Amino acid sequence: MRQLATAGAIAAACLAATSVQGQAPREVRIGVVTTLTTPAAIIGREVQDALNLAVEHAGGEAAGLKLKLIVEDDGLKPDIGRQKTEKLIRQDNVDIVAGYVWSNVLLASRKSVLDAGKILISTNAAPSDMAGRLCNPAFFAMRGQGDVMAMALGADLDRRGVKTAYTMAPNYAAGKDVIAGFQRTFSGKVVGQDFTKWGDDPQLDFSAELTKAAASGAEALVAFYPGRAAAFMKQFEQSGLAGKVKLYTVYTLDQTALPSLQQGNVTGALGTGLIDYWYPDLDTPENKRFVADFRTRYGRTPSNYAAAAYDVIPFIKAALETVKGDLSDKAALQKALAEAKFRSVRGVFRFGRNQMPLDNYYALTVAAQPDGNWGLTAPSLALENGADPYVGDCKMGS
Repeated sequence: MRQLATAGAIAAACLAATSVQGQAPREVRIGVVTTLTTPAAIIGREVQDALNLAVEHAGGEAAGLKLKLIVEDDGLKPDIGRQKTEKLIRQDNVDIVAGYVWSNVLLASRKSVLDAGKILISTNAAPSDMAGRLCNPAFFAMRGQGDVMAMALGADLDRRGVKTAYTMAPNYAAGKDVIAGFQRTFSGKVVGQDFTKWGDDPQLDFSAELTKAAASGAEALVAFYPGRAAAFMKQFEQSGLAGKVKLYTVYTLDQTALPSLQQGNVTGALGTGLIDYWYPDLDTPENKRFVADFRTRYGRTPSNYAAAAYDVIPFIKAALETVKGDLSDKAALQKALAEAKFRSVRGVFRFGRNQMPLDNYYALTVAAQPDGNWGLTAPSLALENGADPYVGDCKMGS
């Protein structure tokens, strides 16, 4: 009888062990809201592909937790973005919500995430309100606040001796931030300004605005049209402004736009000046691996959208390793994220007090590269450790 009982205990123990081994490993669930439909899906694809590559590079885990991505499409609409955010929180029970290409989508979704006690990480959108009065210990941005890149452009135009500029941008939060940032540092005169329709039915005919820019006599045209570079650049070339007015852009001409512009022989893009916090040839070991493996996996060169999204995973992994995989203490996880030391594709990565990154910004030029492809060349530092002007309105950590 004792032998039977012992055998039964051993069998039960074996079954229990098998059951535990058969269970899915513990996981950290990361919800991602990005744009996977509409013409702007090209940007959302950059985010999704970069995150998947980063998970692979991380070995699929962090501090013993499986890294699980759950991706939702915002359709380029704030209300849909908020609905998908709430779905991730309520139905998928994610631990972290990330993504957000567009400032208006992030602003519509932020309260749902923060009220639920979740961590919120933006891979791109960084509106001024969330850098200032709406800053929050649970919110982190992986690229600088929207004004700063344009601030770097304004400073760069001053160094080039440009005295007059005309500005064009879509009429939404990021567009207004970009133009405000440019005007903050540009000491010359803005001789004209247009904010064009954005949203469900965005304006894609810029002929009237380009005619006004030509008539203004401006030396430089400053433009911000994320996801709409093809329409804007074709009309810029057709307007006859190319070669007469120097074009400078932010978040418009990048690796999401240049291949199609080259294929369409839109040569007006060549010689365009721009500012970016990242470029494919940035000389860090992490960036070399990221760019090489992204090209191998997806057959294209990554963009700045992909670079910032890629950094999300090593950022999260570093914090989880600090708290030893304990997701239950949100305050400890927030602190670990704020202090995380990780290997960014940008090199040294650090946050300002409002948890917006303090990036270096580079002046670049669109030109044909030795392999014949159009790319970003001739980098020079335009702004070092760029801080946004709204951090003083952030009461966090003050």
